[in-house]
Amino acid sequence: MSGELKRGLEGVLVAESKLSFIDGDAGQLVYCGYDIEDLARDASYEEVLYLLWHGELPTSEELDAFSDELAAHRGLDDGVLDVTRELAEQDEAPMAALRTLVSSMSAYDESADFEDVTDREVNLEKAKRITAKMPSVLAAYARFRRGDDYVEPDESLNHAANFLYMLNGEEPNEVLAETFDMALVLHADHGLNASTFSAMVTSSTLSDLYSAVTSAIGTLSGSLHGGANANVMRMLKDVDDSDMDPTEWVKDALDRGERVAGFGHRVYNVKDPRAKILGAKSEALGEAAGDMKWYEMSVAIEEYIGEEKGLAPNVDFYSASTYYQMGIPIDLYPPIFAVSRVGGWIAHVLEQYEDNRLIRPRARYTGEKDLDFTPVDER
Repeated sequence: MSGELKRGLEGVLVAESKLSFIDGDAGQLVYCGYDIEDLARDASYEEVLYLLWHGELPTSEELDAFSDELAAHRGLDDGVLDVTRELAEQDEAPMAALRTLVSSMSAYDESADFEDVTDREVNLEKAKRITAKMPSVLAAYARFRRGDDYVEPDESLNHAANFLYMLNGEEPNEVLAETFDMALVLHADHGLNASTFSAMVTSSTLSDLYSAVTSAIGTLSGSLHGGANANVMRMLKDVDDSDMDPTEWVKDALDRGERVAGFGHRVYNVKDPRAKILGAKSEALGEAAGDMKWYEMSVAIEEYIGEEKGLAPNVDFYSASTYYQMGIPIDLYPPIFAVSRVGGWIAHVLEQYEDNRLIRPRARYTGEKDLDFTPVDER
């Protein structure tokens, strides 16, 4: 087979999309025409979901109705709760648990077996149920794992605040709720990243929305994708435990040939715009708590890596310290990424269904040819 080999499909155009635009040289991210800085500052996660799924921002009335519908779907069926409890008792890894639980939710969705998997209206209803329940199963898993009881969702709270409430058993303060809502907005979509492309490949076979989201969760679980922010926080804790200057610790790590988590990006050649926004939030949380350690450590590492390697931080670098200062367990960072990115996964699947073509690339064969077959008793 002729043609230039593009490992990792780097730079290969495989689809057209109206959902998100990335300018890696300018450090710009846009959702449906709106700059991420404007959305992070002024829009709620519910507004961003509506924007990604409908292509336009909702009116006040549309947003209220949409938010109410999402909130009404947060409750979990007893069967899903039973599986959640069992996975927690077995100490299943959080991303593996989330993958299994999302797949199991389809058994309790009457529309999951709808014959036409591409029907947009049916899929929008599925989308609301999946997106509303993912935070609920994650919070339930986290509570069961530490021996606590399930907390029923509170429909009076928004999507972000309700998750923190179900996770911790108490309503979050305004600062924490707003910070988490902003984090969800920032992670909602990002072009054809690996997990989004995985969802598109699955849906291109005319598989259903639950299967597509389950595929995406499996892809996100890898350390080179959704697991990166957890690795950043583990690194920062190692730096703190070492009692070394952050730059000296990083220098030693680089001398040993180790990679420093949270730097570099396949798309951005400059600082990830989401890292700028979350960096400011990490600083604000540190100031509010009277402990600037994690933020100052992060800044020192960012400056050193920038000077020595010419690399800028990505979104994972500052989301790590932001989540940690919110009291969220480190191994929940990747599934929280999924709780946000499901909005983008679904939006891209809806686009795929609109003009579907089976995604089926080819590989260049490099193996042997024309070998003579030898019967097994003669080998």
